[in-house]
Amino acid sequence: MESKNNATVLDPNSVELKPTRQRFILVLILLVTLLIAYLDRVNVSVLLADNVFLSDMGIKGQPIQMGLLMTFFLMAYGFSNVILSPLGDYLGPRKAMSLSILLWGGSLFLGGIAQTFTIMLAARVILGIGEGMHWPMQSKYVKNWFPPHERGKANAVWVVGLMAGPAIAMPFLTWVIHNYSWQTSFFMLVGFGLIPLMLLWFFTTDYPYQHKGANQAERDLIEAGQKAEKELEAQAGHATVWENMKVFIFDYHFWLITLYYLCLASIFWGTMAWLPSYLKVARGFSWAAMGAWSSLPYILGMASVLASGYISDKIGRRAPLGVISMLGAAAGIYFGAYAPDNTTAAILISLGIASIGLGIAPAWALVQEIVPGKAIGAGAGMMNGVSNGGSAFAPVTIGFFISVSGSYIGGLMFLVGLGLFAACCAAILSYQKY
Repeated sequence: MESKNNATVLDPNSVELKPTRQRFILVLILLVTLLIAYLDRVNVSVLLADNVFLSDMGIKGQPIQMGLLMTFFLMAYGFSNVILSPLGDYLGPRKAMSLSILLWGGSLFLGGIAQTFTIMLAARVILGIGEGMHWPMQSKYVKNWFPPHERGKANAVWVVGLMAGPAIAMPFLTWVIHNYSWQTSFFMLVGFGLIPLMLLWFFTTDYPYQHKGANQAERDLIEAGQKAEKELEAQAGHATVWENMKVFIFDYHFWLITLYYLCLASIFWGTMAWLPSYLKVARGFSWAAMGAWSSLPYILGMASVLASGYISDKIGRRAPLGVISMLGAAAGIYFGAYAPDNTTAAILISLGIASIGLGIAPAWALVQEIVPGKAIGAGAGMMNGVSNGGSAFAPVTIGFFISVSGSYIGGLMFLVGLGLFAACCAAILSYQKY
């Protein structure tokens, strides 16, 4: 009896000592945020296959101008990543991401009321500026809230939004545009943006110690895992932003990751911009079938992203997955382009795009390892900005090949070449045991 009573008295304390799991709730909020962000981005990809939208904008039959809708977004996105991400380090991820979402909303509203191609391009630029400051803050949240040995899985969870967004958006926006109007799709997305805004503002904090939902045991667990990292940063003293940035700017490993990610982003954005149009125009799929097949690469991609996080944490290596990812992308796109029948082509290209997912989360885990904590926003912004700024030319380059040759083959082979170059960059890092 006495031991029973003692056990009963001690039980509440033992419960209190168990770490809460607030960091996992945070990463789910990051997933929702990125998912909504990609709904916004994919909208124009579907619209490029809509004759009403193309006629209203005066760009029907003009593939270069069509490609510019994604290119202008990506140029602004890349600029914002590099220039505005240090502002995120100053404001903190919660305020910076909330500001970003308000900019998204304004850009989408402008897109919905746009009556000219010029106004639509302006809306895309504003969207790029808003979303450009958002992505690096996702990485900063993970850096602040997760010990290094959990970051591979944490990154994989929120990066799933990168694939889940298009997987949902392609068929959903196809249905909205077909049954209502292209303007309706913009106004719907304005409303969806309120979801991550509320979640971030009311349910997250910049650091674990600020959050009432994270108990001391969870804070201790996080701090213990980050101890070695923080000691190295402390040895550097109170460095300026430039001194922190020099650590990675003059590290060639950082630039190998950046070149790798530039090629990955070019394949991702190039296929996202043109896949619906390719399936409908070059392969002859119906409007409904186009929406369904356009979502397949991203449904498969969700599985590859989650697998990459588990595998990279398990083996303690990141770069080998990058090699596999880019070789898979190149092979899938190449054989899909020359497939004799439409269904085989759609499946192979889908597998190629899905392979990209194996290499995304490991790349971000490498950046979080190389870049000091005080400069992670700037470092993540630099990599994402250079990569996405450079990849801005992929959609318009594909449009150029279509315009010159009347075929999609040249544009697809351009993406295959990028995949092979990225695999070489990742192979160098893999050889060096990253």
